[in-house]
Amino acid sequence: MPAYSRGTSTNIIVGAAALFVADATLNTTTNAIPSFVSTESYKSTLSADPDYTNVGYTMNGIELQFQPDFGEVQVDQVLDVAKLYKQGMQVNLATTFAEATLENLLLATAGQDSDLTGSKSTSNGRVLNLSAGDIGECPVERGIVAVGPGTGDCEDSGNVERVYVAYRALSIENVTVSAKRDEASMFEVSFRLLPDDLTATYGKIVDRTHTAS
Repeated sequence: MPAYSRGTSTNIIVGAAALFVADATLNTTTNAIPSFVSTESYKSTLSADPDYTNVGYTMNGIELQFQPDFGEVQVDQVLDVAKLYKQGMQVNLATTFAEATLENLLLATAGQDSDLTGSKSTSNGRVLNLSAGDIGECPVERGIVAVGPGTGDCEDSGNVERVYVAYRALSIENVTVSAKRDEASMFEVSFRLLPDDLTATYGKIVDRTHTAS
């Protein structure tokens, strides 16, 4: 039998993740995430893919929240419930975009790509049209991939990473845009994750090691 150990410190993860937003929803087959390359970090793989946007700096990292909903069965002979059954599930991903670009605001407000036009280098500038939308308009869903530190030995920690993949994400919470004298403009955003139609999964989490120096 193995000797008792208090724990494994190399399994403790500390550090922020790089957040990428896909132009469209993801799944396991028809629009899968780019393949892993053994000789490079997945951050480099996604940065080279034109279908993914790096949101840049974030504040307070990312937070995945799983909220199961259970129903109860009560019987006369037991004061507490006799049985619990799962009747619902909700998964959310929350973060704060620290770079107050119009591109990030478009993502935070679940806007259409066509709402963002122009260029800052022209006299008319870069314009984000704040559209009210139409009745029955389909909400904008996008895929999300975050790449952060993983578990492993300290010497190899730079080559170990954890990849978080959300196939379908919708921004559903209020987004505040501010301009304050003593506070940076940031966009707090909460994404509601929906399961993929093909596999009924929200996404996946991958621990991997690459060989890039």
